[in-house]
Amino acid sequence: MTTPRIAFIGAGNMAASLIGGLRAQGIDANAIRASDRGAEQRSKISAEHGIETFASNAEAIQGADVIVLSIKPQVMKEVCQDLAAHIGEQQLVVSIAAGISCASLESWLGPRAIVRCMPNTPALLRQGVSGLYGNAQVSPAQRQQAEQLLSAVGLALWLDQEAQIDAVTAVSGSGPAYFFLLIEAMTAAGEKLGLPRETAAQLTLHTALGAARMAVASDVDASELRRRVTSPAGTTEAAIKTFQADGFEALVEKALNAAAHRSAELAEQLGQ
Repeated sequence: MTTPRIAFIGAGNMAASLIGGLRAQGIDANAIRASDRGAEQRSKISAEHGIETFASNAEAIQGADVIVLSIKPQVMKEVCQDLAAHIGEQQLVVSIAAGISCASLESWLGPRAIVRCMPNTPALLRQGVSGLYGNAQVSPAQRQQAEQLLSAVGLALWLDQEAQIDAVTAVSGSGPAYFFLLIEAMTAAGEKLGLPRETAAQLTLHTALGAARMAVASDVDASELRRRVTSPAGTTEAAIKTFQADGFEALVEKALNAAAHRSAELAEQLGQ
C-alpha cells in the first residue's frame, strides 16, 4: 500500500504519540504534517519529528489522504465547521476525540468517509489499544490507512457497530485508571502490612507488569491463569475468596456500565 499523506489537526500528546509511532515505522517525515494553535507546540513537534507544521488547519490538510482530528471534543464542532469547505471528497477523516459520533461529524463536515476511534493513554508509550469504527463511506483502502495509523501506537481492533465505542471507552479507554486504582490500593495495603512504601510500590508495579505480560503471551484465558496460581487452601485462595465474597465481579460490571452510560451521555451532549 502506498504510504498515505497524513495531516494532524491538533498536535498534543496523543497526536505526538501517533506521529512518533509512524516515524518509528519508517514513515517519511514529508508524509506527515500537523497544525496547532500554539506556536510553542508547533515548534516542539517539528523539532522532535522533523515534520512541517502550520498555524492554519486549512493549510495543513492540503494534499493529505488522511486527516486526523486530535483536538478536544469541546472545540470539535467549531473546528469541523471551519474545515468543511476545505476537505476534499477523497480525504479520510479520522477522529480520536472521545464522545463525538460519526453522525455529529457528518453534520458538521458533510457526508464523507469517517473513522471514529477510541485509543487509550498507554498509546503514549506505544502500548495502547484502540477500537475503530468506520462509516459506510469508508473504502477498504481507507480502512487499511486508519488501521496503519492506530497500529503505530499499539493494537487496533475494528468494531461492527458504532455503539460499541461506548463499551470500548468503558473497558480500555477508561481502563488504565482502574488498574492504577488497584495499584494504589495494593501499595497502601502492603505498607499497612509493614513494608516500606517504596518497596510495596515496586512489588505492586512489577507484579502488575508481569501478570499483564503473562496474560498477553499465554494461550489460555485469564480465568485459567488465575486457577493455576491459586492453590487450594493457600494464600492466594484466601485473598480471592475475600474479593469474591464482597462482590468483586459485580462491582467491576457496575463500574463499567457506569462508564459506558456516561460515554453515551457525553456523545449526546457534545454532538449538539
